[in-house]
Amino acid sequence: MLSRTAANLYWTGRYMERADFLARLLDATARLSGLPTTYGGDPAAWSGALAAAGASDAFAATHGEPTEADVIRFLTVDTDNPSAICTCIEHARSNARAVRTGLTREAWEALNTAWHEVQRLRVQELTKANVREFTEAVQRAVAVFDGAAQRTMLRDDAFWFLELGAAVERADNTARLLDVKYHLLLPRDEPVGGSLDYFQWSTILRTVSALTAYRWVYRDVVKPWLVADLLIFNDRMPRSLACCYDTVVELLDYLGAGSGRRGPAHRQASHIQLQLHEGDIKTVFASGLHEFIERFIIDNNRLGVAIAEQFAF
Repeated sequence: MLSRTAANLYWTGRYMERADFLARLLDATARLSGLPTTYGGDPAAWSGALAAAGASDAFAATHGEPTEADVIRFLTVDTDNPSAICTCIEHARSNARAVRTGLTREAWEALNTAWHEVQRLRVQELTKANVREFTEAVQRAVAVFDGAAQRTMLRDDAFWFLELGAAVERADNTARLLDVKYHLLLPRDEPVGGSLDYFQWSTILRTVSALTAYRWVYRDVVKPWLVADLLIFNDRMPRSLACCYDTVVELLDYLGAGSGRRGPAHRQASHIQLQLHEGDIKTVFASGLHEFIERFIIDNNRLGVAIAEQFAF
């Protein structure tokens, strides 16, 4: 496969995954900010959404203090934001169109339909009152695209690069979401285990569709260390860091077997996978969850660079 084709498929996967995450993040933030303060409502929720999206600096460069309306627009349709939902889907479509023959008709039509649906909705004035229609449409569109790819694409380089991009992006998103809760959202005068703390951790679980999984695995009330354990080390949880890296290593193995060689990206991914399988949540909290997540995000970014270099993107 040509390196340009591989890069287009890889970034199609990353952009679609990013759009899905941002839609989930906005939906969860709208829910959290809408609660009365005594029941978990948090005036800093929209700032937290920017931080979780990795967009705080970009927002500050063009806006003042974060407001609900400005953050919603910035993360959905603002052309000043290169990672806005509409921009992500537009980039995904452009990358997919460049390798149209690498996708099945069903996968391409699902992505193209997602783009048209977002274009229809972006002309609306999005507010917290109607942003849910937008975020649900995005989540449905990404799910349809993912299902079409899973059900119709041949298991070869094209499919593996598409899924590799999604897995690397998913790991980054989960890590950022965990970090922003632990490091930014909890007010200094709110005790750990208080009502605000409970609703924020529950919101994180809802953001990654993991609240039911949490209850099934732990059969306990929502506790910070158990949420972190689920989203970092539980390899049965599809959005956990451990599961993401099991997928990354598996896909790199497939690509390595196809080309007859392995490279630096394989070694880096295998090293991160081993750390996630040998780690435990007590050690992470003892040394600092923020520090652990910060190191992981750096390592995940380095892996992205190694993948680009290994496959000559």
